[in-house]
Amino acid sequence: MDTKNLILWIVIAMLAIAVVYVVFFKTNSSTAAAVSNGKLDTTGWTENEKMNYEMHGTIPARVAGSASGASGGSGMVGGC
Repeated sequence: MDTKNLILWIVIAMLAIAVVYVVFFKTNSSTAAAVSNGKLDTTGWTENEKMNYEMHGTIPARVAGSASGASGGSGMVGGC
C-alpha cells in the first residue's frame, strides 16, 4: 500500500510541475517579444494606436498576433 501512495504523490507532483510550466512559461512566450522590462514595445505604433493603448488598454491586432476580424469583436475593453 505504501508503494501505491508513493506513485500517486509522484504523479501529483509531476502534474503540478507541468501546470506551473504551462501557466508561467507558455502563456508569456507569445508576448515576450513585445514586452521588455514590464512595458510594451510601442516602436512602430501610430499615435492613434498609442493613444488607444494608453486610454483604453487595447493592443493593435497586428501586435497581438490575431486577425482583427477573426473573433468578430472590436477588441475594446468593456465593449465600447
